Amino acid sequence: MSFKAPPMIDTKWAFQRYESLRAALPAAEFPPTSRSGQDLSDTVADYDAYILDAFGVLNRGETAINGAVERMAALRALGKRLIVLTNAASYTRAEILAKYHRLGFDFDASEVVSSRDVAFANLPTLPPSKVWAAAAAQGDDFSDAPAYARIAHLADDPGLLNTADGILLLSSARWREADTAAVVQALKVRPRPLVVANPDLVAPREDGLSLEPGLVAHDIIAKTGLKAEFYGKPYSNAFEVALNRLEGIPRHRIAMVGDTLHTDVLGGAAAGIGTILVTDHGLFRGHEIAPFIRSSGICPDWVVATT
Repeated sequence: MSFKAPPMIDTKWAFQRYESLRAALPAAEFPPTSRSGQDLSDTVADYDAYILDAFGVLNRGETAINGAVERMAALRALGKRLIVLTNAASYTRAEILAKYHRLGFDFDASEVVSSRDVAFANLPTLPPSKVWAAAAAQGDDFSDAPAYARIAHLADDPGLLNTADGILLLSSARWREADTAAVVQALKVRPRPLVVANPDLVAPREDGLSLEPGLVAHDIIAKTGLKAEFYGKPYSNAFEVALNRLEGIPRHRIAMVGDTLHTDVLGGAAAGIGTILVTDHGLFRGHEIAPFIRSSGICPDWVVATT
């Protein structure tokens, strides 16, 4: 990525940044303590369906987590329902699905909900002929966007900041530190809608943590005083779409499985479903989780080492 990282970007930094944003995150109630297990097989008596984060649960970057493919097959064999709920907004759902299939997973289109889907389903209508200036991955053709939406790549035409009627954050892959300053200045001159299709601050990759659109958005908000529309975990707009795919299953029999406290566990608890934190592959890999739970007060129903 070309986005300039803060000094010492690591788990503790990301956790503290999430904590500093608690006022902007949903409120939720949590159990007083967590149950502990080795993997999701230890939780099957409690749940009939699992809503699964991708990064840190199914994959880390472009690599499947060891045993995750087999675990999904085992859960299906027990009759468990599976939904992937991902904040990955850089790609269309078809591209995300193709990635999962390359990694060995057998999810179908009805089992995948992305924050990009949710953002596009709720994208405000701009005046005729007006354009969204999008921070997006190279090659994104926006073919899954609403027919009424005109979207163009900000990285290819920085002048869009003067003419666009909205800012859309899908990906930080081509974002530069100077882009934040330019967007801040443009929005101060002429406030416009800011839509964030990935609320994550960071994401686990093979070689560490990448910085994500949510971090960019909160920087812009802090410097402009404007509000943004966030779509994805931990917000209810994403969970409601996922839960609608599991109609008929009581919420207490559904669990959100993720690697972060402030998106997966907080969001799941706010939605009234069970929560399972996977510790060994995502944000908290290599860290003792208890101090983070104690400090934040965000307590999952279960803590397991791996998927």
